[in-house]
Amino acid sequence: MHNLWRCVALGLLSATAGEAQLDIWQLGGSGLEWSQADSVEILIDFERTPGAIQPVYLTPDQTVFSHLHNWQFWRDPSDKILGYIDGQMPRIWKFKDGIPDPSENGSWLIDGDSTSYNIPIAQGGISAEYFTIDVAVPVPAVRFGFFTSPVGFRIEGTPTLTDAPPAFDVSIGGDADPAIPKGGNDLLEKVVANVAENFDPTVHIDFPRQYVRFIRWRRQLSILDEEALSGCRDCGAQGNQARAIKGNIGDFELFALGVPQRGIYVTKIVDLGSIANFGRLHWAATPMRMEGDRAIEAPNTPVEVKVEVRTGRDDVPDIYHEFTNTGLEKEVSRDRYENDLKARLVRVSADAGSFRTREPKPGVRASIAYDSDNWTFWSVPFTESGQPLRLRSGSHLQFTITLKSEDFDAWVRLDSLWVETAPLLADDVRGEVARADDLQPQRGFTEVELGAMTDFVYDVQAVFTSAQASGFDALRIHTSNRAAFRRLEMGTPLAAVDPAEIVEEESALVVRLPDRITPTQNSPIRVVFGTEVFEFAATFEGEVFAADSESLPQQIVPGDAGEAISTNSLRVLSSPDASPELIQNLSFSTLILTPNGDQVHDELHIAYSLFRLPEQVPVTLEVYSLDGRRVARVAIGTQDSGPQQITWNGRDQWGKIPAPGLYLLSISLGTDAPQQSQLRPLGIAY
Repeated sequence: MHNLWRCVALGLLSATAGEAQLDIWQLGGSGLEWSQADSVEILIDFERTPGAIQPVYLTPDQTVFSHLHNWQFWRDPSDKILGYIDGQMPRIWKFKDGIPDPSENGSWLIDGDSTSYNIPIAQGGISAEYFTIDVAVPVPAVRFGFFTSPVGFRIEGTPTLTDAPPAFDVSIGGDADPAIPKGGNDLLEKVVANVAENFDPTVHIDFPRQYVRFIRWRRQLSILDEEALSGCRDCGAQGNQARAIKGNIGDFELFALGVPQRGIYVTKIVDLGSIANFGRLHWAATPMRMEGDRAIEAPNTPVEVKVEVRTGRDDVPDIYHEFTNTGLEKEVSRDRYENDLKARLVRVSADAGSFRTREPKPGVRASIAYDSDNWTFWSVPFTESGQPLRLRSGSHLQFTITLKSEDFDAWVRLDSLWVETAPLLADDVRGEVARADDLQPQRGFTEVELGAMTDFVYDVQAVFTSAQASGFDALRIHTSNRAAFRRLEMGTPLAAVDPAEIVEEESALVVRLPDRITPTQNSPIRVVFGTEVFEFAATFEGEVFAADSESLPQQIVPGDAGEAISTNSLRVLSSPDASPELIQNLSFSTLILTPNGDQVHDELHIAYSLFRLPEQVPVTLEVYSLDGRRVARVAIGTQDSGPQQITWNGRDQWGKIPAPGLYLLSISLGTDAPQQSQLRPLGIAY
């Protein structure tokens, strides 16, 4: 199998000693071609523009289902299908979950072959005759349809061609339809058809263009069913339990016009040949729009590239296990797990959802664990080209690329993607952190008081297994908030030394060492600094680099950096008695705002701290009158955990100043987490 990636040498950037050769790995453009065979792809077009990928532009002359592959027939395949990821596999299932028989699970109804069809079996009754389709991502749908099979006969001789389902309804849903997680056969968000009497073997249901991910087709009780029931004893109200229910389906169809809301492309795991450091992730992309029947470049369209990356030091990111005689687990190869071992879940009857679990014994699959010792977890999504990866060095790479659009007729074409690589500075660089007053915490991890200035000890130890690595002479510790340098210690035993340079950045501390760390001069390093922590769990990520060269930085990985600290971690947690409030320490620069232009209290300076936010959230200033009416709501933008300051000029969202009087001000966060309002009084006078 051909190698998906090719190492493209950029050449030496300069001739200074210790400088390393920088390379790039590239897909598209002048690099390797994008390869459909070596990836997971959902509605990706490899042919419209050679050398680039983009979402498929769907047209009503071809059903959406024909563009999708690797269908699954379970409602929730995650506990039955290896490697299932929601949104990366289309699904069609019948009744509550799905069964292996293709005549019943829906596989035959999206295959484009009308000679494979479904005649409902009476065993489950009419209430069990419903199918749910998940096309994995929302598509700009305009029509749903189905038709009977042109071949075959029912048992009493009726041609299947004329055997139309006599009554049905169809509902559709978007990306997060609330009915899907519940199971069952509830209607989805929007009903597009409710037909009580149908004699047409071919049905097309048109509706306004809209994003659709889920479609649910349900058989309904009809007059024809009631007539059949009249000659059937013990049939009940659910339909004819003695024979096949009237009506068959040869194929479902879904038609769309435009691009999906997301196109998904996942590269295979790629072997780079040797362990490397990673620099910045770049891509070249072109926003596009369909004008008539022509695709044109359109720079201002609402489209986005999102890239997630993970790196590893072997070719399999998962650890597979088999049960032993004692019911414990032992590690096995992926090949044995997938091809030789039996699944834990086994069907015991033909009823949908009727399963039992095998006993834990040899020959039966046990758990799958993530190999976090050798693989990083997927990175946070990159949405801007040129950002540093800040991932651990590795010999393997994998990318998940999402091409997003909020416009039916606009998309982004990804022309090329590349990442900088360079040789290691050391075989490994380990780090661990603890509070300066508690180097070996009793509970094994570091706890801090949120919002309080705290001194930390950060120990670093490089590992060299050969004399080839060039070493480093500086390190950067990412602290989220401004840090204050206390001291640097090096050597065995550790002793205070003067750093060559200290840079206290806005959210990081840079320390340049007085001596270079090399295979022959590998001193332990300790940095002591003070900073405030505002997150429930904060990780002091770090990296080492050579300040006098263009070589790439190397990530510091959590691990045992020495006996003095026992945490083996770069993470600190908030103490159990930390306040649960997200907004704290709200204060005003003045209690009376006088926005009259005399330069005295014309503006209100508001200070506060945000705690325990997992990401940036929208922040809004809200102003209330004393009777509870909101008189102003001013959007501030997005903010993260930490100390914040904003300024208000006394005007509402329309630019008007509220009438003189006493008001209550509050800061509101756009998050689902519960938050308690902190109302502070403010007088306005002019």
